[in-house]
Amino acid sequence: MEGKNDFTKGSIPRNIMNMALPMTLAQIINLMYNIVDRIYIGRIPIEGTLALTGLGLTFPIITILSAFANLFGMGGAPLCSIARGKKQHQRAGNLMKCSYTLLVITGIFLMVICFLFMKPLMYAFGASDTIYPYARDYLQIYLLGTVFVMISLGMNNFINAQGFGKIGMYTILCGAVSNIILDPVFIFGFHLGVRGAAIATVISQGISALFALRFLSSRKAILRLNPRQFFVDKKLAKEITAMGVSGFTLAATNGAVQIVCNSQLQTFGGDLYIGVMTILNSVRDILTMPVTGITNGAQPVIGFNYGAGEYQRVKESIRFITLSCLLYTGLAWLCVVLFPEIFIHIFNGSEEIMKAAIPALHIYFFGFIFMTLQFSGQASFVALGKAKQATFFSIFRKIVIVVPLAIFLPYIGELGVNGVFWSEPISNLIGGVACFSTMMITVWRKLTRSMDGK
Repeated sequence: MEGKNDFTKGSIPRNIMNMALPMTLAQIINLMYNIVDRIYIGRIPIEGTLALTGLGLTFPIITILSAFANLFGMGGAPLCSIARGKKQHQRAGNLMKCSYTLLVITGIFLMVICFLFMKPLMYAFGASDTIYPYARDYLQIYLLGTVFVMISLGMNNFINAQGFGKIGMYTILCGAVSNIILDPVFIFGFHLGVRGAAIATVISQGISALFALRFLSSRKAILRLNPRQFFVDKKLAKEITAMGVSGFTLAATNGAVQIVCNSQLQTFGGDLYIGVMTILNSVRDILTMPVTGITNGAQPVIGFNYGAGEYQRVKESIRFITLSCLLYTGLAWLCVVLFPEIFIHIFNGSEEIMKAAIPALHIYFFGFIFMTLQFSGQASFVALGKAKQATFFSIFRKIVIVVPLAIFLPYIGELGVNGVFWSEPISNLIGGVACFSTMMITVWRKLTRSMDGK
């Protein structure tokens, strides 16, 4: 156990990419759950556009469920990596067990709450009488798999924290392949429409959750879990929650932004532009996957080296992920500018959608490279256990910048729906620069001083 998956040895870029490549593939595969649903639903005969718009209304709730998976999964995993670096294996195992218990309990609680308040929530998020039935039909079934979502997303972090990036990828892969196969069967074969998409997703998430639990309870895992035994330690739970607030806030504020944007788009553009925003969010999810894969892949490496006192390797890791992600986001931005039709046509090729979505896509992704600064700074804070800083910048970009801009910009110069779309690139610039600059001034300098003092 002592020398297994030891990130203090070998090339930093190689260690990161060995984790990042399977984690990027896992991000791609994980995204397939919702992306495949959107692709198939957008092509349902006659009612495809309305169904896709209705699905878009469910995103805030789905995002909030993911936020709670992040709260305990991304909260416990960095602490687990640091504990492994310090050779504190019992503490690392207890962190994993406590996180698992919190995920299961919270999943059951959230499922009940969302069922009780589904209708008022959907109308608060911008639903109309026309599209609410589609949102309801999908969400009623999707919520039944809430515990599966919590386990598959949350516990996959602990597989990666132990250095098993490929297993983490397989965990997601088995569910995604199932979803790709089952979606057309239930949607078109059984003529169940959006309900069929939800059924396929729940079954697939259940398969992913079972795969994750089977690996973590096997002898192959460094830290083993017994899924039938629950464990709660108040002190560890507080540490996990404090660390996970950053990931939770990032996901939860995404849900808040979606609510505000959908409401504003309904006011200034109607159902059509909620459909456009659904497509833009889908394209953004696709294009940010390599960035999240690299930064998430680096976190176990950074945390392990930090715990082991290898500060030069920590700095090298931060430098590597920043430069790599800047190069990628620059290329991705160029592709959006040159080939917008390709990205939109993946989800819906109607002339009405295409006409509205192309200019919106150009605005939404303007200055896409600045998103790298947010991701890199955020990942560094999380990996080093800097919960307060990570949480602050999650809130700062979304709540302090995006939400007010989305509310007020539509009224300036008759921008209308374009004002909502402009809030994203402006927040990337301001939030990204602020986050990364603070990380360099605080974390980077502290690492340098620690190296000088060794």
